[in-house]
Amino acid sequence: MTTPVRGEAEASRALESVVAEHGTRIVATLIRACGGDFQLAEDALQEALLTALERWPHDGVPAKPEAWLYTAGRRKAIDHLRRSQNLERKTEQLQNLVALEQAGEPDEPEKELLQDDRLRLIFTCCHPSLALEAQVALTLRTVAGLEVPEIAKAFFVTVDTMAKRLTRARNKIRDARIPYRVPPEHELPDRLTGVLSVVYLVFNEGYVGSTGQRLVRDELCDEALRLGRLLTSLMPDEPEALGLLSLMLLIDSRRAARTDAHGDMLTLEEQDRSLWDRARITEGAALAQRSLRMRRPGPYQLQAAIAALHAEPGRPEDTDWLEIALLYNELLRIQPTAVVELNRAAAVAMAYGPDRGLWLLDNLEAQDGSLAGYYLMHAARADLLRRACRFEEASKSYRRAMELCPNPVEVRYLRRRMREVGES
Repeated sequence: MTTPVRGEAEASRALESVVAEHGTRIVATLIRACGGDFQLAEDALQEALLTALERWPHDGVPAKPEAWLYTAGRRKAIDHLRRSQNLERKTEQLQNLVALEQAGEPDEPEKELLQDDRLRLIFTCCHPSLALEAQVALTLRTVAGLEVPEIAKAFFVTVDTMAKRLTRARNKIRDARIPYRVPPEHELPDRLTGVLSVVYLVFNEGYVGSTGQRLVRDELCDEALRLGRLLTSLMPDEPEALGLLSLMLLIDSRRAARTDAHGDMLTLEEQDRSLWDRARITEGAALAQRSLRMRRPGPYQLQAAIAALHAEPGRPEDTDWLEIALLYNELLRIQPTAVVELNRAAAVAMAYGPDRGLWLLDNLEAQDGSLAGYYLMHAARADLLRRACRFEEASKSYRRAMELCPNPVEVRYLRRRMREVGES
């Protein structure tokens, strides 16, 4: 059964919608069908998409378009392997695909199967034999569907460098025959760090997009939350998995209040807290408490506890900045990074005054220059200088933050703040 369409434009829009909603799930299932060959699966899906653009304007959009694309992709992979000059190497993959075809595998895999395939894909991408950055980059590209330029920005490397890194990672998985499966329970801890990093980076890219005209990319936030729930269902007694889901829920509870009617960014102090999702706050806070009761504290759990202290008060002035500063001290002990130092300085400034925070920022810059090109470092300094009524210096820091900031919505916010301190 098909749904009639009128010409190429409507077929193209229908295809874009299907790819946006189901694309990465289709890729995950094709990778399984192709024996873990990422490139073959991705190429097969691209060919299936081209076929859809040719046929759907005339035949109509299938009633189950994601199933149509999966089946078409599977058949394209078979065609590709049959044409391959190196058929001996591809025999095993070809036999597997033909067996699926002859067995009459359902055209629309059950939802749970697709989810399992994506979970398998995450753990395959996060195999310990791959470097951590390669694990994260490959999963962002394949599971979350981020484009190579977006991932390159996240890692502060060129697009060409990131493309080569992704190719090497795919080839290593294929050549080393890394199994396409969720590892057994005793292997899960070895994979956990990479998996959690991947999910949190997906969430961060959604919550503050590095590209585009939107501050929030809802589809990526939702995807990260879905993956977080999958991980906690797989590892219900892993406190860091619970902590990550808690952290994402608490941060995401503010999504509807982060921008005004014109799409401009609002700070925590400026947001209408009646728009915050109280159900997510309740769930997130409960998960944070549950994870900390396991007495195996980790970075995500501590960040979740900090996020809960931000989310639970009904008014900004009721925020317990002293407790937040203490939690940042503990976080810095177990995760001594420059970004944690930066966040701690901001919390200390709110608890003890902006001059104390500026002193910490000065020390951080003197000891570690890694944040010199990080726009949030300059934005934090600007905010503390503004609070200390050092407006001329604040203006310079706002200007530098604007020069480095990749998101136009945040740039507009910084420009607004700069006007407040007296510079147009």
